[in-house]
Amino acid sequence: MDPDGYRPSWTFLTHHARVLVEVARDPEIRVRDIAATIGITERAAHRILNDLHEDGYLTRTRVGRRNHYGLNMDKHFRYPTEADLPIQVLVDMFTERDTLGDSLPEPIDSLYGLS
Repeated sequence: MDPDGYRPSWTFLTHHARVLVEVARDPEIRVRDIAATIGITERAAHRILNDLHEDGYLTRTRVGRRNHYGLNMDKHFRYPTEADLPIQVLVDMFTERDTLGDSLPEPIDSLYGLS
């Protein structure tokens, strides 16, 4: 949601993709923080984490009272038109933006040998 409270009726990324990106940004993130960042309920965030875990996109390791998540970056997108791409493409696109600031990364095609 933007600062003016406007919430678009649709977005380009699913909640599953957003959860994946948040876990990539912080492998020790709490479910409540995922939910708050994305704008979904904790129950929905937990269900999405379970979906991603069951399908092999993430692992969970209990560390004390918290979970530590790991991502299987070699796992591919599920939809047939993107099934040849690893989720690494999505994660890199959004996590590199966090670290690069205003500078632009190489084109995705050259990073993943798609050209």
